[in-house]
Amino acid sequence: MESRLKDIRSTRNPKARIKVMNGHFATSHSHVNTYIDMSTVKCRHNNARETAKTLADRYINTTPVDTIICLDGTEVIAAFMAEMLAENGVMSINAGKNISVVTPEYGSGGQIIFRDNNQRMVKNMQVLLLCASTTTGKTIAQAVECINYYGGSVCGIAAIFSAVKESHGLEVNAIFSGEDLPVKYEAFAPWDCPYCKQGMHVEAVINGFGYSKI
Repeated sequence: MESRLKDIRSTRNPKARIKVMNGHFATSHSHVNTYIDMSTVKCRHNNARETAKTLADRYINTTPVDTIICLDGTEVIAAFMAEMLAENGVMSINAGKNISVVTPEYGSGGQIIFRDNNQRMVKNMQVLLLCASTTTGKTIAQAVECINYYGGSVCGIAAIFSAVKESHGLEVNAIFSGEDLPVKYEAFAPWDCPYCKQGMHVEAVINGFGYSKI
């Protein structure tokens, strides 16, 4: 499978790079025709910093941020974003802040939870949600519901890749969208997947961390 991966550079910042592969893949919510490998922008500090810079630019002058909630292994990007948002500047709303970077825990039923020691970083805070990818918006919806439950207020949604443009009245600030891919990104309900109906086997189970061949 690795030989089929193709490099894609962001039109917003060419130093941000992902790899894509077409096929038949399963996520937790849908079947999709494209796997997106984000390990470069999540793990290599130069690429992560450039990605963070591009995402943070949207909020520096406009949006108060107290906490960044990280999903799908985006902690490196989030740390760079926090640093950039808190830099001193004439127009920086968050200058001098000590912005929290928090990764939630997942319960046995898949629900997102925050332990008691981390809840203070969410309650009454302006929370920026950062995820690796969102295809249907269900992961975002689950995370927003969780943040609201713990008393936080979602002030922005950022992603490396997003197939949806907005969620919960907020624009999804993504560095890559479906328009950047060589083939139209498609997601289907598992019970209504045309590839399954054609007898094509699922090649791999995928999520924000990577893929596992079947």
